[in-house]
Amino acid sequence: MGILNVTPDSFSDGGKYTDVDAAVDHGVDLRYAGANIVDVGGESTRPGAERVDAETEISRVVPVIRALAGAGVPTSVDTTRAAVALAALEAGATVINDVSGGLADRDMARVAAEAGCPWILMHWRGHSRHMSRLAVYDDVVSEVRDELLQRVDEALAAGVAAEQIILDPGLGFAKTAEHNWALSAHLDVLVGLGYPVLFAASRKTYLGRLLAGPDGEPRPVEEREAATLATSVLAVAAGAWGVRVHDVAATADALAVWRATGSPKFPPR
Repeated sequence: MGILNVTPDSFSDGGKYTDVDAAVDHGVDLRYAGANIVDVGGESTRPGAERVDAETEISRVVPVIRALAGAGVPTSVDTTRAAVALAALEAGATVINDVSGGLADRDMARVAAEAGCPWILMHWRGHSRHMSRLAVYDDVVSEVRDELLQRVDEALAAGVAAEQIILDPGLGFAKTAEHNWALSAHLDVLVGLGYPVLFAASRKTYLGRLLAGPDGEPRPVEEREAATLATSVLAVAAGAWGVRVHDVAATADALAVWRATGSPKFPPR
């Protein structure tokens, strides 16, 4: 899944693709580089980000999705709002990527059920502005598993088919670095639930902190790609259905090497 943020303030590529033509060109490039789907987002969900209104979000994503669909590029919409998801689906998107897991807008389940499209339910405890205060767990792996299962139960009760559901542990969303590493090491727990699992670690802050220099400063965003590749390969080896990344070409290369070596599993069975 290739990331296409059409926002001015996303943590890694904010401002690069606010022009529709630039965004569409990049989306096409991601597809040619090996993305099975291009994930278009019109609202930043970086820690501390302020919200934009639905009209602004729609005006950002719909022209890009419509143009990409016309060019034969499969797209998902990265949104927590049912109105935005509906507009994106009408423009040609085929997947809803909801970082709130349906909690931010209770009408999202209806939209997903009626559309019959895949719906990615991410583990979420609150909006970006205050999510760091919610990163409190006794056992992050079991709690994320249980809370995701609650989202699944609610989706099924709303008429969403089981085969539409994809799960995402929500790395960095109300999670400390230690929580992210624990979820990565035990991704098989989520895979074992029987739903496809999306893994999204690309260039995130916890990777920068892991790679901090002698001065303690986190590795800059643009220098986290090797670490991102390592997380992506390990996630696929643990059974992840997909990885959401900025650098699609490098990820495709890394996964080609993994497949050529016999697609070894992690952790070993």
